[in-house]
Amino acid sequence: MKSRRFFFVLLPVLWFAVLISATAVIYERYQARVLFARLERQNAERDSLDTDLGRLELEQSTWSSNGFVEKTAGAKLRMSIPQPADVRIVRP
Repeated sequence: MKSRRFFFVLLPVLWFAVLISATAVIYERYQARVLFARLERQNAERDSLDTDLGRLELEQSTWSSNGFVEKTAGAKLRMSIPQPADVRIVRP
């Protein structure tokens, strides 16, 4: 009689524990999927930014090359390399 009463008390408690455990597993799997989707979006954004950075570094190296600066200075500002006779060295 006592063991039968024990089963009537223990069985609902165990059933409730199983339900809580299953709900926790479902919730954690959902959270893992949400976080994985967020990680994938951030990885895609990182890859896009890396591509932009590479393009900008290439553009910067093009704009800062000596030949480009010299050509632009000659074309837009009408500057030229001075003749050796026009160069004066100043010493302190």
